[in-house]
Amino acid sequence: MANDTENKEPAKKSNFIHLQIEKDLQEGKNNGRVHTRFPPEPNGYLHIGHAKSICLNFGIAEKFGGKCNLRFDDTNPTKEEMEYVESIEKDVRWLGFDWEDRLFYASDYFEKLHDFAILLINKGKAYVDDQSSETISEQKGTPTRPGTESPYRNRTPEENLDLFNRMTAGEFDEGSRVLRAKIDMASPNMHMRDPIIYRILKAHHHRTGDKWCVYPMYDFAHGQSDYWEGITHSICTLEFEVHRPLYDWFIDQLMDSDYRPRQIEFARLNLTYTIMSKRRMLELVKGGYVSGWDDPRMPTISGLRRRGFTPESIRNFSDRIGVTKVDGMIDVSLLEYSVREHLNKTAQRVMGVLNPLKVVITNYPEGQEEELEAINNPEDERMGSRKVPFSRVLYIERDDFMEDPPRKFFRLAPGREVRLRYAYFVTCTDVIKNDKGEITELHCTYDPASKGGNSPDGRKVKATLHWVSAKHAVKSEVRLYDRLFYDEDPAGHKDVDFKEFLNPDSLQVLPECYIEPFVNDAKPLDHFQFERLGYFNLDYDSIPGKPVFNRTVPLRDSWVKAQNSM
Repeated sequence: MANDTENKEPAKKSNFIHLQIEKDLQEGKNNGRVHTRFPPEPNGYLHIGHAKSICLNFGIAEKFGGKCNLRFDDTNPTKEEMEYVESIEKDVRWLGFDWEDRLFYASDYFEKLHDFAILLINKGKAYVDDQSSETISEQKGTPTRPGTESPYRNRTPEENLDLFNRMTAGEFDEGSRVLRAKIDMASPNMHMRDPIIYRILKAHHHRTGDKWCVYPMYDFAHGQSDYWEGITHSICTLEFEVHRPLYDWFIDQLMDSDYRPRQIEFARLNLTYTIMSKRRMLELVKGGYVSGWDDPRMPTISGLRRRGFTPESIRNFSDRIGVTKVDGMIDVSLLEYSVREHLNKTAQRVMGVLNPLKVVITNYPEGQEEELEAINNPEDERMGSRKVPFSRVLYIERDDFMEDPPRKFFRLAPGREVRLRYAYFVTCTDVIKNDKGEITELHCTYDPASKGGNSPDGRKVKATLHWVSAKHAVKSEVRLYDRLFYDEDPAGHKDVDFKEFLNPDSLQVLPECYIEPFVNDAKPLDHFQFERLGYFNLDYDSIPGKPVFNRTVPLRDSWVKAQNSM
């Protein structure tokens, strides 16, 4: 598992895919063109693993002055929806990539694919099989035992063509027949043992409606779509390595020039404390374990966006983890570090109090108010400063006060002086409690000479607290998000449902928090650093007068420390 985040700089060296492309260019293949594609299936929302693939495919096009297509692999109408198509387009654009006029669908090629299937039939390289899927699977054999030929394998091209046309016309029931490529039932590669290339599906397609009763399999549609689009390098995840001979076999039957696409495989992204399966994510959505695909705890791109991750942070993360040929596990803390790094440079600073404790400054004149100068971001002086209102009644964090503090607690306590950020030195004089003995407010005095946070006599204090003026603060709901699972590999336990490892503390809702008035003009997805607390952004659920903020990440990674102390 990669848990070392000391090397903070994104990788700059070429990866093995870049080197292979450079070699192809040197050899003059495909007339020196580089053309990639990102081909998602619209059966769910994209996740952080897809983001890696998006960055890789579009990044290759940028690096080599080439092109990258967006193509939807919409060959299974039973699972695909326009909602998913629209969300994918939004995610790719949000990450900062543009396919220009090169938006395609596998369904664009249904006629061509059907014609190609007929060509294979006429060449004696495809046949209709009447057996059930279970029987076909059994006859495929094992990696060490050859398969058994179908009793329908030697049908004449004329008979196969008639049956395939009748399949296309909707004459047969689903599951009653399939079209198979006629390759080699003794091949050591199971995918070459007469793979299914068409099946009967009497389902409404989101683009072609009810025109088709037969639909191509992914392996049949994928390479041919690449070929017709002029793709030079088909970048796939590692599980498709064993599919490559079949990819090449289909291209061999189709190509009529020196041009051919080349499939290259890389290791997919596996992230700790995360699931990377759309099927399992859909289970969480349908089961109500999360609020939807864009729940900020989900590893979907839409969930990460809503939580406050930035396109730059995800692209930098993709650079850092690199591209390899070996499966591994990346520590999610590296993704969290990437967004901290970016937001530290770009996020507007504000003060917010999440667990408020009332403070009355007894020697501050009643009714008096003033505005204090505050820095918007010390990492970027171009962001300037803002005015923060100050008054007699404030809120501070309840955790910043202890009535009987231990030796190393330096924040506010009876008789102790601390600094209020951008404001004054204050000293706690009285602790007010209710009938239950609970602390309800503090009384303090302030030193008017310490305005701005420094005293003319040079005395020092050991703590600086954030605060908000009670009169001016914006009452807000704050949602503290944490990792959705408490187990490092929730899907990696045999015979244990991954949902058993859901973190019951992954969401804490704080209904009464107070934020300085600068956030009044914020728009959804605007980013902030709440000083001393973490990075937050405004959620879509906000309405005028009732803002909702999501915590993206705390200022520091406290997860490992917390886990080690358990």
